[in-house]
Amino acid sequence: MNISRREFCQGTASLALTLGVVATGLRPLEAFAQKASDAALMDSGGLEDMVIGDAKAPVTIIEYASTTCPHCSHFYETTFPELKKRYIDTGKVRYIYREFVLNQLDAAAVMLLRCTDKDKYFPLLDAFFSKQKDWVVQQPIPPLMAIAKQAGFTEESFNSCLDTQKNAKSKELLDKIEARNQTAQKLGVNSTPTFFVNGKKLKAGDTSIDDLAKEIEPLLKS
Repeated sequence: MNISRREFCQGTASLALTLGVVATGLRPLEAFAQKASDAALMDSGGLEDMVIGDAKAPVTIIEYASTTCPHCSHFYETTFPELKKRYIDTGKVRYIYREFVLNQLDAAAVMLLRCTDKDKYFPLLDAFFSKQKDWVVQQPIPPLMAIAKQAGFTEESFNSCLDTQKNAKSKELLDKIEARNQTAQKLGVNSTPTFFVNGKKLKAGDTSIDDLAKEIEPLLKS
């Protein structure tokens, strides 16, 4: 996959209209374990994990999500604030967010997330989700750049981040993003959002705070 600015502009129009279609190169799994091994699950796929919460929390939730996925946006906007308030901020849950790329537009958003300063990652992610309907469109460049500029990007740094032909670091970053997808697939991730609670894979799809509480509460009592 290559995301030069010219190809990005040409390709995103159709890709943005086909959300949920797994990107070229992603292989469907025939079967997967219901509980991933600790070693396999903690393999971040070459990208640094983005983590919120106490490292010593008794429960770890790993979410694989796509910035262009409507269900992921709904979870982040409606369920995540309560999860953070009830469990993360109280030291009961450590939350790990991992990107799972579904299409070329999604890959561009993830590259921008990874090109920004670490302390701006989650604010930019929040902006991508809250403004998803603005930039997941036929002409995504202007709104995507407008959102990125709020995180400190200039037009030059925006273009450089997405130019995998001229920017070696961007090419390396894209390779790592693709490697993460392959690692995630081995765990049975083939749609978003997908959650693991202390290694247990939950049913993929939009998940409520009640659904998560049913998994979290017994672990807090054990």
